[in-house]
Amino acid sequence: MTLGDLLPRMVTPPPGPRSRALSRRLAELEAPGVNTLPPGGEPSLLWEEARGANVRDVDGNVYIDLTSGFGVAAVGHAHPRVVAAVREQAGKLLHGLGDVHAHPLRVELAERLVRLAPVGNLQDNPQVYFAVSGADAVEIALKTALAATGRPGVLSFTPAYHGTTLGALAVTSRDDFRTPFAAHLHPYVRRIPFGADPERIAEVLLRGDIGAVLVEPIVGREGVLLPPRGWLAAVAALCRQAGALLIADEIFTGFGRTGTLFAVEAEEVRPDLLCCGKALGGGVPIAAVLGRRELFRCWETSGEARHTATFIANPLACASALAVLDILEEEQLPARAAALAPEMGRRLSGLRELSPAVLDVRGRGLLWGIELASARLAKAWTAEARDHGVLLLAGGPEGRVAQIVPPLTTTEPQLDTALTVLADALAAVTSAGVSR
Repeated sequence: MTLGDLLPRMVTPPPGPRSRALSRRLAELEAPGVNTLPPGGEPSLLWEEARGANVRDVDGNVYIDLTSGFGVAAVGHAHPRVVAAVREQAGKLLHGLGDVHAHPLRVELAERLVRLAPVGNLQDNPQVYFAVSGADAVEIALKTALAATGRPGVLSFTPAYHGTTLGALAVTSRDDFRTPFAAHLHPYVRRIPFGADPERIAEVLLRGDIGAVLVEPIVGREGVLLPPRGWLAAVAALCRQAGALLIADEIFTGFGRTGTLFAVEAEEVRPDLLCCGKALGGGVPIAAVLGRRELFRCWETSGEARHTATFIANPLACASALAVLDILEEEQLPARAAALAPEMGRRLSGLRELSPAVLDVRGRGLLWGIELASARLAKAWTAEARDHGVLLLAGGPEGRVAQIVPPLTTTEPQLDTALTVLADALAAVTSAGVSR
């Protein structure tokens, strides 16, 4: 076996000496907030190489990655076809001219995304608005809704994560992100609990000032929450009745993660606008908003583009994204995620028998969350799993939900080993008295 389909191989307790030295050095050089060593925090791992479902750190430890790099590596880290596509394109054209001069792969990717877009009515002829990140896609969607409807209000949900740029931050729920900038956020955001009774949603929409309802079909970063069956379809119907646009944030769930290409397809919902990113680029930054053609008419101008970026739909990102779409289709990865889900659910649900501190297990496809009694236990569990070669993150507003987000190409032996490590790690931390 080669890196990509390996089982864990630990050569030194992580983080090893090189990781420690480099993370401390980075903390001296990089602004606080995004560095790998927060004030008073322990040194972090530094990745040196990643392929398939494996990550090798700078100290030589090999891990099974249950994070997919925040969901980006859905087709696996450094998939050979993605690497080949990027390498070939790099030899031709590294950079174009943003919104002024395009390139052939941008046309091809737009055609592919438009064909796949589950937006509007079946007879609609959708379009794509490219973005440079997920948060940028959310900004574009919010601006489109405001310009197209003339209504300033936005209905979003708690919990929700849509990004930390100023517009996206207004519809993100976590106070830790919002509080320092609260006075400068969009004042017309209404917020109600995710999965709330449709009657409550209808009451908000009856006010007549809501131009858009922004929703994650499955809440991702903020705890892996699934709505009640039929809820998303009910929200879509209420939006149509009220003349509000439905915006689906599929930045985390899109491109096969939940067992269908997009999570909205599970309820046959077709939003007006759909934000996607992360997995689309296969490791190269790119995002997009897919939407009804008539909505994007609001962006028509005889002057310069009103929302753009230097690196929008750049040649390398388009080459990588086209390879990702080919891989998803040819390797039938959404269907594979759906097929693996029942066994994943069974194995993960068994964790509840190991510890009463496991409060809930929930998920779909290859997106799962394990809710624990405390953030302290979640932190100890993820650290214990890391020490035995499995990488996972704990998230949610209180940091109590461990998130299982493996590449869709992870082999069954790797999944089996990873789940065994998780069970053993949970038993170890709970027997050591870590629970509250």
